[in-house]
Amino acid sequence: MAVSSVKRKEITKKEGEKAYAIVQTGGKQYRVSSGETIDVMHLPAVEGSTVELDQVLLIADGESVRVGTPTVEGAKVLAEVLDEGKGKKVIVFKYKPKVRYRRKKGHRQLYTRLAIKEIVY
Repeated sequence: MAVSSVKRKEITKKEGEKAYAIVQTGGKQYRVSSGETIDVMHLPAVEGSTVELDQVLLIADGESVRVGTPTVEGAKVLAEVLDEGKGKKVIVFKYKPKVRYRRKKGHRQLYTRLAIKEIVY
């Protein structure tokens, strides 16, 4: 059985590339960098307060990449709560044929809008 050789790419810093992190909150993962705005699942925080996201899975600053096992120790992302809102309406329609069973229900998921201030590592 022959083993093919795989060429490895060198990771080089591109001009103007920002540091970014992958954080986990609300069961989802987000790629964030400072200055960005993201919508996450509802967090119990007051508008205008600062939130600390400490489940950082990966940090890349252009020159090096740090991958956590499962999280990067000592790393955190600081974000400011901008506002809270509701997402688009999702219609849940249950239907059973031949028995006149029809149920229509709507759902709007709550979210929190965050402005990423700083990545600390």
